[in-house]
Amino acid sequence: MAFDTSTGYAAPSTSNLQDYDASLPMFNIERVALQFSIASDFVAAEVANNVLILALSTGRILRIDLDSPADIDDIDLPKKPSEIGIIKRLFLDPSASHLIVTTTLAENYYLHTQSRTPKALSRLKGVVIESISWNPSQPTASTREILVGASDGNVYEVYIEPSSEFYRREERYLKGVYKTNDGPVTGLWTDIVPGRADLRRVIIATPSTFLHFAGKVGRHGHEGSGSIFSKLFESESATVHEVSNVSANAPSLLTVSPETEDTTSIDHTNSERIFGWLTSQGVLHGKLFLSPDTSELGSKVLADSKMLPRSQIPPSHKASGRTRKAQDAVTSMILSQWHILQLVEGRIVAINRLDDTVVLDQVVLEPGQSALGLVADIKKNTYWLFTNQEIFEIVITEESRDVWKIMLKAQQFESASQFAKTSAQKDAVATASGDYLVGKGQYLEAAAVYGRSTKPFEQVALIFIDKGEQDALRKYLLTKLSTLKKASVMQRIMVATWLVELFMAKLNTLDDTITTKAELSESMNTAETQDQLSVIRREYQDFVTKYKSDLDRKTVYEIVSSHGREEELLYFATVVNDYNYVLAYWVQRERWQESLDVLKKQTDPEIFYKYSSVLMAHVPVDLIEIMMRQANLDAQKLIPAFLNYNNITKAPLNQSQAVRYLLFEINQHQSTDAAIHNTLISIYASHPTGDESALLAYLEGQSLAHEQNYDADFALRLCIQHKRVQSCVHIYSSMGQYVQAVDLALKYDEVDLASNVADRSDTNPALRKKLWLAVAKKVISQSSGIKTAIEFLRRVDLLRIEDLIPFFPDFVVIDDFKEEICTALEDYSRKIDELKKEMDESEETAAHIKTDIKALDQRYAIVEPGERCYVCGLPLLARQFFVFPCQHAFHSDCLAKKVVELTGIAKGKRIAELQMEVSKGTSIGPKREKVIRELDALVGSACVLCSELAVKLIDQPFISASDDKEEWAL
Repeated sequence: MAFDTSTGYAAPSTSNLQDYDASLPMFNIERVALQFSIASDFVAAEVANNVLILALSTGRILRIDLDSPADIDDIDLPKKPSEIGIIKRLFLDPSASHLIVTTTLAENYYLHTQSRTPKALSRLKGVVIESISWNPSQPTASTREILVGASDGNVYEVYIEPSSEFYRREERYLKGVYKTNDGPVTGLWTDIVPGRADLRRVIIATPSTFLHFAGKVGRHGHEGSGSIFSKLFESESATVHEVSNVSANAPSLLTVSPETEDTTSIDHTNSERIFGWLTSQGVLHGKLFLSPDTSELGSKVLADSKMLPRSQIPPSHKASGRTRKAQDAVTSMILSQWHILQLVEGRIVAINRLDDTVVLDQVVLEPGQSALGLVADIKKNTYWLFTNQEIFEIVITEESRDVWKIMLKAQQFESASQFAKTSAQKDAVATASGDYLVGKGQYLEAAAVYGRSTKPFEQVALIFIDKGEQDALRKYLLTKLSTLKKASVMQRIMVATWLVELFMAKLNTLDDTITTKAELSESMNTAETQDQLSVIRREYQDFVTKYKSDLDRKTVYEIVSSHGREEELLYFATVVNDYNYVLAYWVQRERWQESLDVLKKQTDPEIFYKYSSVLMAHVPVDLIEIMMRQANLDAQKLIPAFLNYNNITKAPLNQSQAVRYLLFEINQHQSTDAAIHNTLISIYASHPTGDESALLAYLEGQSLAHEQNYDADFALRLCIQHKRVQSCVHIYSSMGQYVQAVDLALKYDEVDLASNVADRSDTNPALRKKLWLAVAKKVISQSSGIKTAIEFLRRVDLLRIEDLIPFFPDFVVIDDFKEEICTALEDYSRKIDELKKEMDESEETAAHIKTDIKALDQRYAIVEPGERCYVCGLPLLARQFFVFPCQHAFHSDCLAKKVVELTGIAKGKRIAELQMEVSKGTSIGPKREKVIRELDALVGSACVLCSELAVKLIDQPFISASDDKEEWAL
């Protein structure tokens, strides 16, 4: 048993709107080719969640997964049809998890999707089931609370839970919760009302009555412990709709539209479904509104619903001459998203539920062929027609294609716009909507709609201009600007510029209204005008922020300036980051605080360079505070501003902001830029104050840091020009020009300063004496008596009385400094005695040296027969050797190698050259003896173990790798 894949079943798919072909029919009825291994009639069928359930007259149930149609479950009822009757109806929940089967003898069975064994529902035995309302939560493990409608008008609540225990009933409980007196319950529907989980809506349909319940349901300790719908039916009254003249044989049923495939909806969310109630009078259909307020919910649903009369169904050709009373009978009905599909005497008629137009009237069944009915898969949006032998699928292509036309015709423009797919459709809706709104005088609403249409720009603009609707024109231009392509550069610039003009005119109008305290209109007072002014200003700000790239700066500046709108002008300049303009604006008006507020937000160094001069002249303290927080400024470019500030300000040096910033650069940023340092020196030196302590402190700080980041020649010229003597002396000293330093100090009679310089230059005694002589000469020339000169002489160690005598005047009497001369002569005599004593000691030392030299010829050393070389450890007498006074002995070659290792490269190279020359015998006679003497002198100059050469052995270990470590073990 399998699907015949040669003609195949293809699951319907949503077509791509862009690839949609308008010539394709909306409805296409396709026969699904099935081939079974048995020959029996279908007696019932259901489809849900792409699962097809077929009931055969033999009592067998076929479960087919349409996604994999080759897999078919063949299930038999527990008893034969002769015992329980033929299957009458199938009830499959939307998730295809639960199936209830009822037979002609009122035997009812339950089958779970994971089971192959139907279980008898003993508590429902004898109940002729006409309809079932599944739990809206769509459970899979159990049915949870469901409602069952019976042919006797009773509504039962039942909770079915599958069980593997043989003696346990499938129904956890069964309770009658409602009873109608209008015949069988042909339709049931339950859904959750948003707001709280305990709100439910229940719809009960009979052939003549439609009942709508909404309210709270009961709750128990745990799920399945008892009825929850009893409270609803007991406490809530139904909203009822009745039809009269009901035909006894006319079919009646309740159906609900499938779940929407997208979020598109006319006026509510996509959770609101459409119901259809088939009666003998026609189909009552409407929207199942959802609202937390359940008191008026039923009234709202029925008030919005409408009846599609049976007379709307076109008669068949064979019944074209019949009267209305003899119309073709409707045997089944389902709902799609937008259409009502009815099975009428072997043909399917589809009617659009919005405008009642017939969009499909197609004969499907052969004469004499009967149908089981129409079935909709409300999960997958598929639609099916079943006969006793065949299955048809009703494939719907782009069902909503004409919805926009219907909405447009009904002047429901917003809904029409939602369902318009192509640009031409949207444009048609927008144009018609705009014309309609203009006709009603709703210009603002029309402006937004016209902006999305292709109606000629000039026509729309003239409409609003002629009507004097500047607000509508502004709104239209804003909407139009948002739809213009980026490539339309000129159009975007022109529209955006026009909008600037409109905004300025509107703002001026509102300002004038506020100023004159006049009412803008009968319904708006001055306070409301103020509020509107704020709103328009925000709209303008949002506009320039969003469309700044479409605005020409120069043009906007001219427009806004011509209207005198300072705030809007500056806001635009700020938005486009034209801070030069903003700063220039405030500076020209000498609004220094506003200028600083703008500057605080800037990081572009060029702005600081440009406006530093003028701001330093008026708000130097605040400007310096701002600049000290900037990390990317080049202080050299700020020097003109500092110099200008220094020329015009009379502030003390400790309050000078230029000095403050320059010191900040030097001390905090460690600037070594000579221009910065020279500028600081220039400000220090040129200041009117006679106190040069600040300049001198800076210069001394540079010297202490062993730096000289300033130009010494420039600083010296500047200090000389402004007579900064101490600074000049310091600079001369730092340059090593002590003579010039002392001369300058003495020129300005700064004897102490000159003395300090002379005292510092102690590296060269001759120079120091020269400097002191210069100072002494100045002191003697300025002193009133010889006594002052003598006191100065006593302060200096280098000078003697004879050095100062040339500086005294000729008329000075020697008696005045006789004591100093005697002291000097006594000092000389004492020094002569000390020199004689040193000479005697030197002569005695030389005699001792001569005696030691003579004794060297008689010195010898005793070498024992077993003496060994201290380097190689071999017997010493085996070959030529050296013996030192310290009694260390070495072979000549061993000592030479050791000396080469320990001495420098030059000496080692020379020893190697001499050894090579001796070994080759290239030298003979006296020359050879000279080479040998030189080699012996180099090799035997000192013992390698106890002379200075041994110091280089300090980092060598006592135990070498070749030594026996056990001998050294403790």
